[in-house]
Amino acid sequence: MISTAIRVARVGSAAELAAAALMMLGYPALLLAAIIPSAPAFAAAAAVTYLADHYLHRKGSYLINLLNKVRAGLSIRFLIRELLLVLLLARLGLSQEPVFYAAIACFIVFFGLQAPHGALVTLIGKRRQMPVVTRNVDLASRLTIPDAPPRALLTKAGQKMLHLDLAAVAGLLVCAIGDDLDLAGYIGVGVTLFLGALYVLLLMPHLRADRLPPKPDKVLDTISAWLREYRPETVLYFSGSKDSAYQVNMWLETMEQLDSRPLVILRERVILNNLSPTTVPVICVPGGVHLMNMDLTTVRVALYAANVGKNIHLLRVPTMKHVFIGHGDSDKLASVNPFSKVYDEVWTAGRAGRDRYAIADVGVRDDDIVEVGRPQLAPISGWEGVPDGRIPTVLYAPTWEGWDGDPGNTSIVLAGENIVKRLVKADPPVRVLYKAHPFTGTVSKEAGAAHRRIVALVEKAAAERAADSRFTADAAAQEQAKAELVRIEARLAELSGTGRDRGDEAEAARDGLVDMKKHEEVARLRAEWNDAYWRSFGSFEHRVISGAEPRLFDCFNVSDAMVSDISSVVSDFLASGKPYAVTDSAELGVEEFKRQNTAVRAATILSNSAAELGELLSAVRDPAADSLAKDRKELKQYLLGPDEPTSIQQFNTAVADLALKAETRNLGQESRTAAAGTPGADELSDALSAQPPTA
Repeated sequence: MISTAIRVARVGSAAELAAAALMMLGYPALLLAAIIPSAPAFAAAAAVTYLADHYLHRKGSYLINLLNKVRAGLSIRFLIRELLLVLLLARLGLSQEPVFYAAIACFIVFFGLQAPHGALVTLIGKRRQMPVVTRNVDLASRLTIPDAPPRALLTKAGQKMLHLDLAAVAGLLVCAIGDDLDLAGYIGVGVTLFLGALYVLLLMPHLRADRLPPKPDKVLDTISAWLREYRPETVLYFSGSKDSAYQVNMWLETMEQLDSRPLVILRERVILNNLSPTTVPVICVPGGVHLMNMDLTTVRVALYAANVGKNIHLLRVPTMKHVFIGHGDSDKLASVNPFSKVYDEVWTAGRAGRDRYAIADVGVRDDDIVEVGRPQLAPISGWEGVPDGRIPTVLYAPTWEGWDGDPGNTSIVLAGENIVKRLVKADPPVRVLYKAHPFTGTVSKEAGAAHRRIVALVEKAAAERAADSRFTADAAAQEQAKAELVRIEARLAELSGTGRDRGDEAEAARDGLVDMKKHEEVARLRAEWNDAYWRSFGSFEHRVISGAEPRLFDCFNVSDAMVSDISSVVSDFLASGKPYAVTDSAELGVEEFKRQNTAVRAATILSNSAAELGELLSAVRDPAADSLAKDRKELKQYLLGPDEPTSIQQFNTAVADLALKAETRNLGQESRTAAAGTPGADELSDALSAQPPTA
């Protein structure tokens, strides 16, 4: 019943549900206490509403948004509480006392201050918002960008301002409870009005010209001047939601390894805020007009990681060649999107991507497809069998449920529990790592529930194994590894955790040049963190892997086999050469499943009962029983391309070849224009303006 109420109210936990219920009940209690009248009861109910409201805001509860939509927002809730306090004073016989009129005047003036306060906060935010935000672009030497206002003034400013009424409410309640305590009411009223006026006055100086970034035109001119100086040649262009930031993050390291001058162009500020650290210059341009007016004349190759509508703002530029590189290799329909034919070329990992487009027949010509491998897979290590003395590790990494409700999207609903139960009960034993897709449960409540049950299964099995005398670990080594984790995490927080805790986007752009020494230290520390993490618990210990760290590829490297679904995870895992299984959740049958999905042709195919897991475990334990080893090797090359030359070499060659095509096209255009004597834009405008108007 509680879980149903949580789902209906769209709150995150039972504690949030309780806070919401207390807040909702608190206002009728305030009314009742005011009518009775009872000042102590009113004080208790007011305290409950304040605390519950604050808790829900701190948790970011959806209920807060819902209340705003039904015109019961924060300001209304505060106003109702204050009006009920006035009613309480009247019911207590204080309506003819000066303190009563002081209370009314206080709340009128206090709410009058909300308007200038809100206007100032909004204006400061808008005027400090730059039309273009950058990273790794030297703006400090070109523009004067003052420090941001103190975060304490602008962060949750509306809540802070409204809560200044606490002094008046507390003082008036003291006045209502006791006799001859009017002074407390006057003091509370005075404190509230003083603090409210002070808050407004503290904001005003931050609207002065010397506290604001330069005008948008100057910022845009400066960015164009920087572009003319930097002369970018290859652009990674990306637009998307906050949750899709991983699609651009996976290409940042590749961009850092390009032989040509790289640039990343983003279209949403939320993506910039979720961008991984990089040494590549980054420009976030939310406005389409600003992007189209940007000087990108030196760019010859534009790379697109996703098919989105805003791509048109760069696709319209004919002087560069446009390439769809995607964000993973899989047999999903997204890998053969008909929109891909708008690009000059489509780059795939291996031959499989080329064949997909041929089979799909969506208008992408074979001549426009180039196989470049997957540069991101370089960190994945190969496999030489399970080391002596260690039990095998099996990674279960299901994908999410998708948007369309197709049962074949994920194994987690129909097969997930069966897979995990068979793995944790395997004899001889194996270790289970469970890492679900971060979107799991966002669309399907059944998937979310199944995920939670699987987490409980893994954690229960881990507890049982910890109590099993057959499994022992070096406690001292684990404690040492945990101490290393604490040390590394503290240093990482010191190096990279403070930048987002201060300033705003203008200040971040000004100070956005990467410190190469720190960047290299962060990379080294993350590698050390990963090593210490796996040493911090036993090699036999089942584990639920959640969050961004450790990364999926790190899980690949400590695993001996994987169970997954149709997604790019399967293609990526093939780079390791390790045995793997894929679940036929839609129950197509082995032959049809393999026919429809190239990546599973060297996999053990599981039904929803997961009865076939024994075949996978046999292949892991005994190389002689690994009948699919040769098939995996052939499929790896088919899906991901050859090992030599390396993928980054293939990628750089493809960039250079396409840049040459773009340059050849541009020179040809110039030659044809010169031969035809076509006037330039300025000459054509002058000629047209000189003509007499027609009747």
